[in-house]
Amino acid sequence: MQGTIIRNTGSWYVVRTDDGRLFDCKVKGNFRLKGIRSTNPVAVGDRVAILPGNDGRTALITEILDRRNYIIRRASNLSKQSHIIAANVDQALLVATIAHPQTSTTFIDRFLASAEAYRVPVVIVFNKVDLYTEAERQDMQQLMELYRSLDYPCFALSAPDETSVRPLLDTLQGKTSLLSGNSGVGKSTLLNTLLPGVDVRTAEISESHDTGMHTTTFSQMFSLPSGGEIIDTPGIKGFGTFDMEREEVGHFFREIFQTGAECRFGNCTHTIEPGCAVMQAVKENRIALSRYNSYLSMLDDKDEEKYRKGY
Repeated sequence: MQGTIIRNTGSWYVVRTDDGRLFDCKVKGNFRLKGIRSTNPVAVGDRVAILPGNDGRTALITEILDRRNYIIRRASNLSKQSHIIAANVDQALLVATIAHPQTSTTFIDRFLASAEAYRVPVVIVFNKVDLYTEAERQDMQQLMELYRSLDYPCFALSAPDETSVRPLLDTLQGKTSLLSGNSGVGKSTLLNTLLPGVDVRTAEISESHDTGMHTTTFSQMFSLPSGGEIIDTPGIKGFGTFDMEREEVGHFFREIFQTGAECRFGNCTHTIEPGCAVMQAVKENRIALSRYNSYLSMLDDKDEEKYRKGY
């Protein structure tokens, strides 16, 4: 019998079978994913084979079917292992905020590069526009112009306001979407607006540090009224990339990859080499300095000590 993982609590998984039944499942034995050192062998969105128990409510997961994609990050405080956020998604919605709390461009760029590496399209959703000062709104517009110029769709909204969320619905319809971002950016509030009656728990922002508190403690897939699925995930403090070689990092920054073809050396790292087209483009403001700095930070991801701190 086959089905889809729709909830992961850390110890149990809920599988929705192809005929619509729900089973509480555990993984059979202690198997690991082939070639992936992961803290979670099974993720929400995974297609699995199960062996139902005699009670008709529980089952064992006996096999993970081939994934068409997934999105992954370095596990917190376990720099040699990964954490798979979700599998078999059509797109990721990265929720970001200019303030209350501030989402760093480094975090955004790391998420985009990792999604690019695993062939997951990303839509950037700037939330809490109702709370911004005029200067913060201008900052948001500049970031939206930057990412749109790189062909990343961007939306600006206030999650509790149904009218401002409505333009996002067409992007979600008929697709399986991952909802991700830092803690406190309003993912749960957005989900409550998209799913009336679900009542996902939300939390106040810490006033002393203007940072978010974790409210979602496990991953879960919900069906959208307009069609499609959305996967809610716990907030992420940092986004360490996993299994990305230094010479590959530039491939996942669209403008760096394109401009890098003009470099004098084919193996240019875009750091010290003469005739580097990328460094020249940064000097001429044809590549944003924030993007280039994010690229440089990812070149050092083999340094395991840096994962003791968040991004």
